[in-house]
Amino acid sequence: MESFLDLFLHLDEALKQAIVDYGNWIYVIMFAIIFIETGLIVMPFLPGDSLLFAAGLFASYGDLNIALLLGLLFVAAVLGDALNYSVGKRLGMRATKFKLLGRNLVKQEHLDKTHDFYEKYGPKAIIIARFVPIVRTFAPFVAGVGNMTYKKFATYNVVGAFLWVFGVTLVGYLLGEIKWVQENFKIIVFGIIFISIVPIIIEFIKHRFAKK
Repeated sequence: MESFLDLFLHLDEALKQAIVDYGNWIYVIMFAIIFIETGLIVMPFLPGDSLLFAAGLFASYGDLNIALLLGLLFVAAVLGDALNYSVGKRLGMRATKFKLLGRNLVKQEHLDKTHDFYEKYGPKAIIIARFVPIVRTFAPFVAGVGNMTYKKFATYNVVGAFLWVFGVTLVGYLLGEIKWVQENFKIIVFGIIFISIVPIIIEFIKHRFAKK
């Protein structure tokens, strides 16, 4: 866990080294990370937001091709959610029974949080969830379990993937030349996390006051 947190906070350094070590294969690696985070409900902890931002930074330095980056990661995000929806549609809540080393691969609390998200935002939760860690991974699965029509899901999926991938990556790309941003990547990561969980914090506070 400690090594994962270290990787998360120093993703810029890890990505820089990976670009040197793997060359053009880095595009395949980033495609796989985004696809797995959005497509497999057992991998909700991958650093999607931070990876997109860091990739945008390195594209601004000329280390990555911004057009190829945006296209590939957009496709990865769309395909990931489509796979996740299909798993929810076919397996339903049976997926929560799967275990590894005696532990559930899918945590019920994550599903409950996503259900609450849907209660609040309806189908457009597919779009909004793109910007909320963990919920992002479970939203398409819950859409499949809840029998949302694929036509409706696909529309929200494409729009959400576009806003998420292009939005976060281009922010990194546009801010990449700012020296403060280059030197304070860790602060940026915490900022991204905080902004992502603000809606959840607000809803939690409102829920607590409503109960009282």
